[in-house]
Amino acid sequence: MKKKINVAIFASGSGTNAQNLIKYFRDHSTIHISLIVSNRSDAYVLKRAENENVPHVVLSGKDWEENGNASRVLQNYRVDFIVLAGYLRLLPYWLIHQYPKKIVNIHPALLPNYGGKGMFGEHVHRAVIASGDKHSGITIHFVNEEYDKGDIIFRTQCPVLPSDTPETLAARIHQLEYEHYPKVVEKVVMSNV
Repeated sequence: MKKKINVAIFASGSGTNAQNLIKYFRDHSTIHISLIVSNRSDAYVLKRAENENVPHVVLSGKDWEENGNASRVLQNYRVDFIVLAGYLRLLPYWLIHQYPKKIVNIHPALLPNYGGKGMFGEHVHRAVIASGDKHSGITIHFVNEEYDKGDIIFRTQCPVLPSDTPETLAARIHQLEYEHYPKVVEKVVMSNV
């Protein structure tokens, strides 16, 4: 029997992308969602994980110090790959080097524009609309030591309409995320086998 590749999903909020990934990989022959990690104990993603029978844990603050609790948790769940799905904490240096080219993130804009610290969710959509840009989209990229600066794996776009609000633009961006993120994650993880 082929060894399963254990994927941990890191999320800080509601977890719609996490749930989409769990469903996509539920019966996958190789990829297994083995753990949900959040940095917030009140994040709804933990409830989604519970409802989907996926182990989940809260890791924050001191848990991320070198050789701390986070490292032990990832080892205990035999995590091979990490997928960020709305995770708002900067990952520590040691983690990025422990998982080289094995941590991916999705950003709700066309990087390198509208990235960096504080640029998430509605903040991004407001900035895109205010700029007058005619297009927005999603960027899937590898994670490095800086927010949204890792090598780009995939980008796709959608129009920004004159009537758009942050909410209407976000709805179109979410559709792109749900359609593309699981497939891109699958391709990247399987290329590491």
